[in-house]
Amino acid sequence: MKIQVERDILADAVAWTARALPARPTVPVLAGMRLHAEADLTLSSFDYDVSAQATIPVMTEEEGSALVSGRLLAEISRSLPARPVQIASEGGKAVLSCGSATFTLLTMPEEEYPALPEMPQAAGSVGSDAFASAVSQSATAAGRDDTLPALTGVRIEIEGDTLTLISTDRYRLAVRELRWSPARPDLSAAVLVPARALAETARSLTSGAEVSIALALPGEGGPESGMGGAGMIGFEGGGRQTTTRLLGGEFPRYQALLPSHANATAELSAPLLIEAVKRVALVAERNTAVRLAFTPGQLVLEAGTGEEAQAVEVLEASYEGDDLAIAFNPQYLLDGLTAIDSDTARMSFTEPGKPALITGKPAPEGQPDYRYLLMPIRPGG
Repeated sequence: MKIQVERDILADAVAWTARALPARPTVPVLAGMRLHAEADLTLSSFDYDVSAQATIPVMTEEEGSALVSGRLLAEISRSLPARPVQIASEGGKAVLSCGSATFTLLTMPEEEYPALPEMPQAAGSVGSDAFASAVSQSATAAGRDDTLPALTGVRIEIEGDTLTLISTDRYRLAVRELRWSPARPDLSAAVLVPARALAETARSLTSGAEVSIALALPGEGGPESGMGGAGMIGFEGGGRQTTTRLLGGEFPRYQALLPSHANATAELSAPLLIEAVKRVALVAERNTAVRLAFTPGQLVLEAGTGEEAQAVEVLEASYEGDDLAIAFNPQYLLDGLTAIDSDTARMSFTEPGKPALITGKPAPEGQPDYRYLLMPIRPGG
């Protein structure tokens, strides 16, 4: 293999492909990144759960391929001067030259590297920016506890031209709906995708206008897919493609948790509320609550107790309903408020001990496309 490539193009592609490198590879070759040069250069990585491929334009003098340490290549390409990069491999070594710098990397045995899974059948496409925003909003409530794997995922429900993305860690629930273009108008499916991999993927595929989503449901993949029978979701856009093995397990029946009515509703400036919660929470000891007291025309935020530092702040609020006192984990409250993507925060309550629904100001024609349900906590804990 012998190629020449622009430094920035190489660095971006290597950094993106390196995201699928395992932190602790079960076999040494999985720490490798495969470079395959024909008319273009394709970079690949795979850890048996996530695969990543990026294709970039290069000047190819000799076609061929090489498997080198992915993390080392990422560190080197990130630090190169802004000059064209030459890469040549021969006899167990790959030599990378850029300006006055030259690096010699040992290659790994390519015959031991697993075949990447085939991209499943395309299910549809969605605008890349809209998808990145929706994933960011929905993934905020995903659990981090690997002993409950189903809660570490984002459930993606496909029903015709609507995608619904849902996550919950049992303390809060995030639901985001968006329109997309399905490959089949009658498509109906629900899959569970690891939240961390989904968030990284959506964020990194915004260079193209659209993201194509491909789907192999559990049992469809077969052993030849490289993912076993767990099912797989694939994303493609802007010369990059990635696949992720789906999660198993039962996802909670979330629809029953969303309140159908509200006994009290508050509307106030989202930016002002976010800043006030941040300030008041400075005195909240770890895992203690920020208390909110709503009365007509105002919201009083408090944190801390008589034996500790205390904070109080008063905000103007449009409020309808009986006087209400409720307390929340401040970080969970901030996660919801920063995700709503609206200048106005609406908080709807059924009763003090029940979850509160946080949304932006809904459009006149109906329901907001993003809903964040947050469990209250006892003011002392």
